[in-house]
Amino acid sequence: MSSEKFTDDATERAHRWAATMAGHGADDIVVAHADSHATVGDAHVLTREAREEHEATHLASNATKAHGAGARAIEEAPDPYRTCFERDRDRILHDSAFRRLAGKTQVFVFPDDHQRTRMTHALEVAQVARSVATALSLNVPLAEAMAIGHDCGHGPGGHASEDALSPYLEGGFDHAPWGADVTLQPLNLCTETLDGIRNHSWSLPAPRTPEGEVVSWADRIAYVCQDFEDAVAAGIVTADMLPDVVAERCGRDRSAQLGTFVRAMISATAATGRIGMMPDVAEALAAFRRFNYEHVYLRPASNRQADAVVALLRALVEHYADRPHVIPSQTIHAALGDRAEYIDAGGDEALRASVAYVAGMTDRFACQQGLAQLGWDPNKLPQGVGV
Repeated sequence: MSSEKFTDDATERAHRWAATMAGHGADDIVVAHADSHATVGDAHVLTREAREEHEATHLASNATKAHGAGARAIEEAPDPYRTCFERDRDRILHDSAFRRLAGKTQVFVFPDDHQRTRMTHALEVAQVARSVATALSLNVPLAEAMAIGHDCGHGPGGHASEDALSPYLEGGFDHAPWGADVTLQPLNLCTETLDGIRNHSWSLPAPRTPEGEVVSWADRIAYVCQDFEDAVAAGIVTADMLPDVVAERCGRDRSAQLGTFVRAMISATAATGRIGMMPDVAEALAAFRRFNYEHVYLRPASNRQADAVVALLRALVEHYADRPHVIPSQTIHAALGDRAEYIDAGGDEALRASVAYVAGMTDRFACQQGLAQLGWDPNKLPQGVGV
């Protein structure tokens, strides 16, 4: 086919697109398609108030209701159609901190096209949490908001970033509270949403809502299953290596495993009234997680990757702490609040702002900054990173 034909096709397509620029309209409405006949019948608009009334009569008695909840650090007028938790979910989904998760490690630095990133992990956690919360008549938008935002505080390079950044902060760096208190602070989220994000890790205090507990479980269920699947695809492990207790109770593939874990949560909670999992399946989940630690997370190659991440990120933190003037002002204000005006090169405030800046970087950007700003040896970058 000639280049002229390609050009003609492209021009014709561009003209078709241009013809839809303003849609197709009459006096009372503009529609997307000229031949559209889509209608809703007798339109019944659900206002926020109507949806809150529906929650009050249809959600479980101890579910978190939007009405009377949703306190924010800065008071806002309510939305006419969305509940406070739907607004939180939408804000996180559209925020740059969530978008950057697409460039952050889940397990493998710079995964191939079929392996997870930190963003796809968050979306899978949201799906698991939605399945459980829906079945238990809990507040689904709240669970989704927590799940989508739960890892926004993660630094580049996976959990190794926590080891890298901890020495610079009193109390260390933990992605969960950091995400709630620093990364997502500009979004002015509801206290219930922030609590679920802040406390989703099992090593932290329990979330105050049942939706937060669901997300804590959904996170573990999702990463155990998906990290194993990615490791199989990478040739690190095989399905027949799974412990018998996992294979026999949950199956050897992701679909069977997820289904088993979700149903075991729903059954246990329905039977006891508490958020949890049937003991025999919880035992299998624990064995599954131990297997991943032994064969995936702590294998020698993973440890070498973590060492490379730690060295690079610490060098970047110290570099920017000495040059706080190049850190974006929004990052400085999110990290320091009222102390932002007192930042001095090399001081505690500069270190905290530098941690916030480096923690927000994607894997690729951190590596690029190492090469450009530090003259970093490319051979010392984390393996698998193409810069």
